[in-house]
Amino acid sequence: MNYRNTKDSFRGDGRLGFMGNSKQHIDKTPSDNYQFSASDKGFFPTVPQYSSFDEKHLSLHPWKGKAIILMDLDAFFASVEQLDHPEWRGKPVIVGGSPEKRGVVSTASYEARKYGVHSAMPSSTAARLCSDAIWTSGHFHRYREMSKQVMNILYDESPKLMQVSIDEAFLDITPTRTNTTHPVIIAHRIQNRVSKLGITCSIGLGASKSVAKIASNQNKPKGLTIVYPEQSEQFLATLPIKEMSGIGPVAEKKLRHYRIQTLGDLANADIALLHEVFGKNAQIMKDRALGIDSEVSTEHEPAKSVSNEISFSTSLTEKNDIEARIATMAHKVGRRLRQKQIEGTTLHLKIRREDLTIRTCQRKIPNLGTNELTWLPSLYDMLEEIWTPGEKLRLVGVGISGFDNEPIQTSLFDSTFLANENDAHDSHTANQLSGSKRNNNAPVQKTSALVHHAERNTKLLEANDLIAKRFGENAVRFGYELKTYADTTGSSAKNTEDYKDY
Repeated sequence: MNYRNTKDSFRGDGRLGFMGNSKQHIDKTPSDNYQFSASDKGFFPTVPQYSSFDEKHLSLHPWKGKAIILMDLDAFFASVEQLDHPEWRGKPVIVGGSPEKRGVVSTASYEARKYGVHSAMPSSTAARLCSDAIWTSGHFHRYREMSKQVMNILYDESPKLMQVSIDEAFLDITPTRTNTTHPVIIAHRIQNRVSKLGITCSIGLGASKSVAKIASNQNKPKGLTIVYPEQSEQFLATLPIKEMSGIGPVAEKKLRHYRIQTLGDLANADIALLHEVFGKNAQIMKDRALGIDSEVSTEHEPAKSVSNEISFSTSLTEKNDIEARIATMAHKVGRRLRQKQIEGTTLHLKIRREDLTIRTCQRKIPNLGTNELTWLPSLYDMLEEIWTPGEKLRLVGVGISGFDNEPIQTSLFDSTFLANENDAHDSHTANQLSGSKRNNNAPVQKTSALVHHAERNTKLLEANDLIAKRFGENAVRFGYELKTYADTTGSSAKNTEDYKDY
């Protein structure tokens, strides 16, 4: 890679990457510039970054075609904590559950990542790797506030905004006849505005969502990686298949079995072979490897499932304790259904044992509605189908699917936050409620009084929803939630639904 620089041409410590055949000139003055030219690989992960620049003297290769960015906030939770605690800046910070209580790492600052700490790692392991780390359980209202400010910055640049998590979003900034601003300038402007909030972001800029997503991961933190439309295929071709979203360990192993190791290999693979790996999504994955995918959607896609799960700092063995956690998760799911104004037909229950094996149960029940109090008898019934009294549990999850007669989901819960890829999985599908073999009706009796007054309880739940929306989710709690609050390590940290304001 050939480039020359003048020491003080630009200020900042981020990274800028260019992909393209044409030589790129980024000029502050006629004499002070960086020059980028093609290397053998065609991809330039470079160091210079301009946190301040003069757009009038910025000369860039013309952008022809679609322009999509993926903005990813760097170590978001940890960065907000360092912003709010100046004394923590420059030090390793870990957001997650307690190492003494089987917690899980949600996010680690880059100072902690140098020690090998990463998201989803058991907190006990992280503590061994980085003994000097500063630990915090997190302040989710602050993360929500900061995320909202960042999304407003993106929306200022383009209304074609698609938020995919609390710290990630796609933005369509394709030049038009009325808006001719070069996409690179817009991307830099976003980075600079975000930095003024006290946090940083990495951005990938390309002609499609898949290219932008992959590019955003190339230069972290504070990076901007640019892939011109005409160079998408070249950029993708040599990258390992694991770089593309949707390819997990299992799919990667299958693809390597067929000698598909790069995205170029995937793009050129026979579609019939890809059906063996991806099923009905074969063509979608092939297109992504070619840099082709769907538009940035500004509308919410119809829900296929709504679920929440939670892990415990201490394994549970008592039936009453487990049922209390199930009730808490059911309440979260019910509230989200009411917010979305949707109803499903299939109820799901998930448990994780202490040995990390998972069992699930699903039951198709017409007219489930959105009042979770009416589901509890069924959930308690399903628990007895997949749990043996005395068995130690580390996690429970509750979900609803089957919206608008959608087929039952084979994998409803997103367990990437807490699951080990080598976990053993076994599943159990129960009969419909009418076919239940359970004789013990104690849990049903426990909630019968509540169900009997369904209309009153629906109003109670709606009032609770309004209070939660106005004052936060933890402003009001049901009695069964009080027992669960202090003994959990949290659910998936990047579940967008847990952080949106409705």
